[in-house]
Parts: sequence; structure tokens; C-alpha cells
Amino acid sequence: MRLARIAHPEGVAFVSVEGDGADATVAEIADHPFGTPNFTGRRWPLADVRLLAPILPTKIIAVGRNYADHAQEMGNEVPAEPMIFLKPSTTVIGPNAAIRLPKASSRVDFEGELAVVIGQPVKNVPASRAAQAVLGYTIANDVSARDLQKSDGQWGRAKGFDTFCPLGPWIETQVDPSDLALRSEVDGQVKQDARTSALVHKIPDLIEFISSVMTLLPGDTILTGTPAGVGPITDGQQVSITIEGIGTLTNPVQNA
Repeated sequence: MRLARIAHPEGVAFVSVEGDGADATVAEIADHPFGTPNFTGRRWPLADVRLLAPILPTKIIAVGRNYADHAQEMGNEVPAEPMIFLKPSTTVIGPNAAIRLPKASSRVDFEGELAVVIGQPVKNVPASRAAQAVLGYTIANDVSARDLQKSDGQWGRAKGFDTFCPLGPWIETQVDPSDLALRSEVDGQVKQDARTSALVHKIPDLIEFISSVMTLLPGDTILTGTPAGVGPITDGQQVSITIEGIGTLTNPVQNA
């Protein structure tokens, strides 16, 4: 099932996306998408609604240096344990919403990533049962002010500007995340081309590790790391991240 969040003529709703292309429709889900969806019976053509970020997490937990080739391109070692940091919920935007480049930074990079959306509260969950905690998977762009990341020595400001976490276009609940193609393009030029099988710390291990630190709540989102090929984005460009079995997340870039 593809779970999305939309703006429609009467408000905002969670929906299930059915079909593809011009014939795709969305079926409204009552209340929230967790557990067994309860459908209201209302539906719209996908073309007549606007896709929003598919979830508004209470927290976004990102994993640094989780592809060996990215760690190498940044001149870093691969950490023995997952390196985690937080992005504020105010970084989240949806498909086609603009990434705003802050005046405080002269170098902002895109980072295409597979994202895990948690479906139930979990604490200290073992890797063997981690899949039971997952609602599904979506696409993320861990936008980063690279110059501030280096100068600050910690990543809160560099990763935390408003609009620095595009998510979407929807949450895919039935995809196997272990070996998916990930491709990032800037203005149609391929910049990242990798597979999720190259993750150093695999998704079940990430959920076990993170849930040993903090309780994960429904909707919380884990950004699993980015492969090699990250680079700067500038005003007027467009970033598209495609993950096999999920779809494509596209966002324009604008000066703040």
C-alpha cells in the first residue's frame, strides 16, 4: 500500500494511492494511517489533489556515514556504531515544495536517502523484531549546510534549517528495503547512483540501536544515510531522488 498525505478541496487527509499515472486515484483514510486503515469512502483523482509530506514526525533521527563510499569522500572513517543526530520536525516539507537556501550558508548540499517510518511505539526492540515496528519506507533529502557543519563542529544548525528535510512522495508499506536502487539527480544530471544493500548498519540494526537510546513513536522517521556523490545545490535548480519500488521525490531550490 502507498500511504500519502494530501491537500484536497476540503482540507488535509491521509490517503491510500491506488493505480499509476493519469489514472491514479486516492482513497481517504479516517484519522491516521497506523494499524488497519479505516476508509471513509471518499476518493479523488491524484491529479486533482496536492501531495504533502506523507508524515509529520515528532522526531527525525538521521544516521551519518552509513555508506562507506560517502564516509570516504568526506574524509572520514566508517563508525563502528551508528552515528545518529536529530533534525527538527520543522525541517519537513513535501514533494515539489521549495528547499530554501539560508543566507547564513554559502554551501548547501543535497543528500538522497531511504527513510524508515515507524508504525508503533517501540523501546529496546531487538533487530529480529524490528520489522514489526515499521509502517513503511519513503524518500528523504537530508539537506545540509556543509560549511556550517564543518565550522560548528556539531550538526544541529547545519542540518536544522526550515525546509531541510523533504519527504515523499508517499510511504510504501510493502517494499523490501534491503537492496533498492537509489539515484539522485540535480537538473537531470545523475549525482548519486547506489543500492541500499551497501548500508553499513542495516535497517533492523539501526532500529535496535536507536530504540535503545530513545522511544520511537508512530510517525518517527529514520534517515538511513546517504551514498557517495553529494554536492551543492543553488538557486533555481531542481533535485530529484528516486528509490526503486517507492517513487521519486522532487523539490525546487530557492534562495530564502
